[in-house]
Amino acid sequence: MAETITIKKLLPEVFKGMEDSPAIQNSKIWENPSFTFKKGCRICLQAESGGGKSSLLSFIYGNRNDYIGEIFIDGVNIRKFDIKKWCELRCQEIALLPQEMRLFPELTVLQNIELKNQITGILDESQIDSYLSRLGILDKKNIAVAKLSIGQQQRVAIIRTLCQPFDFIFLDEPVSHLDEMNNRIVAEIIEEVALYRDAGIISTSVGNHLLLKNPEFVNL
Repeated sequence: MAETITIKKLLPEVFKGMEDSPAIQNSKIWENPSFTFKKGCRICLQAESGGGKSSLLSFIYGNRNDYIGEIFIDGVNIRKFDIKKWCELRCQEIALLPQEMRLFPELTVLQNIELKNQITGILDESQIDSYLSRLGILDKKNIAVAKLSIGQQQRVAIIRTLCQPFDFIFLDEPVSHLDEMNNRIVAEIIEEVALYRDAGIISTSVGNHLLLKNPEFVNL
């Protein structure tokens, strides 16, 4: 179980030499002596395009290691994690919705969700149908994802991301193509699951932020 994720003096290598720029100086994340995400938090990370939002999530998730500084999960530097630990972390403790969603366009909505859910068994068919219905895409259940709009694809990707246990869920611009109504429904569903799991929610945006209840806004 992950309780804290702490970053210290973190900076993407590509930002090296930019330490004195306003973007870095005004950031609460980059070059900060210490910043901690705590289990149960509700945080909206804000930054301009190119500000490093996706990079930060990739660093924490272990997809990339091209950074300066340190990242600790429960006090252990993630650079020390072996493959077994990363598999455990990604299956049980941290869920990630990448900005590009990584859906399989040739598969149906349900098939995309079941690819993950058949491994974890977290959701039963009625729960999947309930989420699809609440998000207005139940009628798309057996349609190939390639035929959906980007906003509809985002909703599918969000449901799939929820098909696992987690202590933290990271969402990279999850509602960038959604209207306010669907944004609120997505936020309600994510908060319901996070509350049940006592999990932290960290979402990124360039303006259209996830409409969580009483989030802490942090400038990346």
